[in-house]
Order: sequence, then structure tokens, then C-alpha cells
Amino acid sequence: MAYSFPMLTLQPETLSEIYNHAKSEFPDECCGAILSDETQEFVRKCRNIQNQLHQEDPDTYPRDARTAYIIHPDDLIAIHKETETQHRQLKVFYHSHPNHEAYFSEKDKSDAMMWDEPLHPSTTYLVISVYDTEIRAVRAFAWDETTRDFVDVPLAAT
Repeated sequence: MAYSFPMLTLQPETLSEIYNHAKSEFPDECCGAILSDETQEFVRKCRNIQNQLHQEDPDTYPRDARTAYIIHPDDLIAIHKETETQHRQLKVFYHSHPNHEAYFSEKDKSDAMMWDEPLHPSTTYLVISVYDTEIRAVRAFAWDETTRDFVDVPLAAT
């Protein structure tokens, strides 16, 4: 089944909250999710455990949190529970690229996939470019069944 993402629309308050999250975690990558119901969006900031994993096993996790993220498993469980118990949609996963542009890297793609299929095919991924205290860009990416890849989708604030 192909998913169509003509445009990702987020509330200005939601964008402001995730921008502040990106700036507060700088120079490390922030990560989180945006859930939604019919009228509201809910930002769920997650803990990036990349530094901990890198320190414990640098061979398996060669990057630190300045260039990578892994969401704490407890945070992922809480997000999925909230989607079920509160009947909210997992609308977006987001993360920042400190001192880098907003693009969906090969690692981002790899992390979003399992056995050549997207883990969350109807969820959009948002990447925020942050330099010090400045948000330079934000881009959205969604799975396209036709190309079997993540594609750039327009982003708008309502």
C-alpha cells in the first residue's frame, strides 16, 4: 500500500517546542516524537542514549551523540503505549543535526528500516539543522512505496 504525504502540517507551537528541544540539547542530537489526535499535537521529548552506548561499546557504536541518536527503549515503549491507550497517531519522529544540514542520512534511513521495510511506514521523519542557538532548516521525509525510499515532503505550519 502506498502512502501519500502531500504535505506535513504542524502547529506553530509544536515546531517551537521541537526547535527549543534541538537548541537545548546542542551540541548533541535531540530526538523525539509528535503524537496527534483530531485537534491537538503532543511533543514527546526522548532521551538520546547514544553517548552511553558509545562509552560502553565504541566498536559497535562508533559515533557519539553529536552525530547520532538512539531513543531510549523506555521512551519508545511509552510512545507506543500512548498511541494505543490515548488513541493518538504517531505522526512524526524527529531529531536534530547539530552543525550539519537537515537531510535524511543513510544512517537515518537504516535506523528507520527493518528487513528492507519501514518500521513506521505512515510516520514522517523530521530533521532539524541547528547551529549553536540558530535553527537553520527543517525538512520532512516520508516513505514512498513507489520509489521504495524516503522522499522529501513539504512542511507547513498552521
